[in-house]
Amino acid sequence: MNDRNRTIALGLVVVIGIACAALLVQRIDTLRPPEDPNAIDESLYVNGKTARRMSLGFNGLAADWYWMRSLQYVGRKIINDNDVPLDNLGLLNLKLLAPLLDTATTLDPEFLDPYEYAAIVLPAINVNDAIRITKKGIDANPNAWRLYQHLGYIYWQQHDYQAASEIYGRGAQIEGAPPWMEAMKAKMAADGGSRATAREIYTRMYEQSADEKVRDMARRRLLQLDSLDQRESLRKFLAAYQARTGKCPSSWKEIEPVFRALHVAVDASGAPLDPSGAPFVLRPCDVELDPKSEIPAK
Repeated sequence: MNDRNRTIALGLVVVIGIACAALLVQRIDTLRPPEDPNAIDESLYVNGKTARRMSLGFNGLAADWYWMRSLQYVGRKIINDNDVPLDNLGLLNLKLLAPLLDTATTLDPEFLDPYEYAAIVLPAINVNDAIRITKKGIDANPNAWRLYQHLGYIYWQQHDYQAASEIYGRGAQIEGAPPWMEAMKAKMAADGGSRATAREIYTRMYEQSADEKVRDMARRRLLQLDSLDQRESLRKFLAAYQARTGKCPSSWKEIEPVFRALHVAVDASGAPLDPSGAPFVLRPCDVELDPKSEIPAK
């Protein structure tokens, strides 16, 4: 076969592949019940094994399709509440998310992005699904140390620091795993519930993830940790002020000179600023986040 014929043959293969993928998507869509925006009950219209049989060998393309569907599904749910943290979507009734991610990973077990999403989003919805899908990823990709990082994160969220330590330790043994995985094993065992451990987890998540939404979630959690430190310091200061004067300050202006002397950033009203730049709200000898702050309240 000469080069021209070979090129034509390869072109036909590509065209046929695209056509088959399009037919697959069309076939799956025909099996989907009509969308009802007022419907409460949702069910997955094609499960993973069925989708795999229908994919006609184009498992990767079908997995991408289900992955995009899962992102769109979550996106539609949070469109009216953009401030909901990605790792705290438990109130949004995301019953279809686990089956969608399960199907994507059944179609392409080596597709790592859905496993990360399962570890970040699913624990607030169904932690058993989150653990099951992430373990499924480890079984299919035993040399992917990041999956151990994801599973360790789930156990850490559940305050199971011993299980988290063991998982980080297993991941640390994989060739190519960074040294901090071994350090996380020790940190989990010794001080799993500390802010320092949380800061380490979210810092590594921010550094390692390629998903911008996950990186933004980690960034906001790091800001939250910094704000917790700030609020702790401010409460101590307010308690000392009350002990010295016998009353709580009536406004930030009353104590603004002290903040300025300590080089604490304040706004025009004298209110100290949280790490996102929003002013803290003064309560009687207490301090809270401004509702408009981008820092998660929980």
